[in-house]
Amino acid sequence: MKKVLKLGLPKGSLQESTLKLFKKAGYNVSVDSRSYYPVFDDIEIEALLIRAQEMARYVDDGVLDAGLTGRDWILEQGADVKEIAELNYAKGGLRPVRWVIAVPQDSKIKKVKDLHGKRISTELVHFTKKYLKSQGIKAEVDFSWGATEVKPPHLCDAIVELTETGTSLRANNLRVIETILTSSTRFISNKKSWKDTWKQQKMENIVLLLQGALAAEEKVGLKMNVPEQSLKRAMSLLSSLHSPTISQLSDTGWFALEVVIDEKIVRDIIPKLKAVGAEGIIEYPLNKVIP
Repeated sequence: MKKVLKLGLPKGSLQESTLKLFKKAGYNVSVDSRSYYPVFDDIEIEALLIRAQEMARYVDDGVLDAGLTGRDWILEQGADVKEIAELNYAKGGLRPVRWVIAVPQDSKIKKVKDLHGKRISTELVHFTKKYLKSQGIKAEVDFSWGATEVKPPHLCDAIVELTETGTSLRANNLRVIETILTSSTRFISNKKSWKDTWKQQKMENIVLLLQGALAAEEKVGLKMNVPEQSLKRAMSLLSSLHSPTISQLSDTGWFALEVVIDEKIVRDIIPKLKAVGAEGIIEYPLNKVIP
């Protein structure tokens, strides 16, 4: 009997970044714009595109063995699933997202307590109700079908909305009064599926490669040739996952040095390496970094 892992991929805002991550992890995924069934180049994976908001419920029910969704939607659904790994990526980059309470700039609402008796619009209804209850606040919480930022002040007094940078909120003349939840993408498993040895190993392998691809996102490799008298100074400029790899060249008194470092510091380091005598400096991108 053919062994298959049923995997849910998030459709919508996370779709593009998720497919990009899988490609970097080594999986070629074909997606027809009219189909909800992506095709992996791994015949042991059967995938389904589904909204992140619904993912945890289908994994909990066993319709899917595993899936990728936000921690926010796991909590909103109250799903009983196993969280295998946290994958720090979102629609706009490698950062968690926030659910915030926001009100119009000129609103008299200054703090959470001021929401008592007010109307709040959000897609995160159940979690918002739980949060308000924990704060001793009674307010009306309505489900929002979208375009939540444009609803205050005429359709509601405040919103609970997802944000990465706050740009959309500011563009709609809203200000944040509180962050109620920080969320990141999680790789989750059905608990029964996790007890299956083959499926568990398959999921662990996928997660290993995804985490390796994420670890490589902000790093690059550097290669260079360094004269012996400059070796210590060159090494002092480099911070890496481990000590730089050093090998002696056939030319007497020269060494090849290779290292993995944070991409954001490369532009500062390369001129310094050149200044201490490094030559033939090559910077190259990385697909995966497996610790």
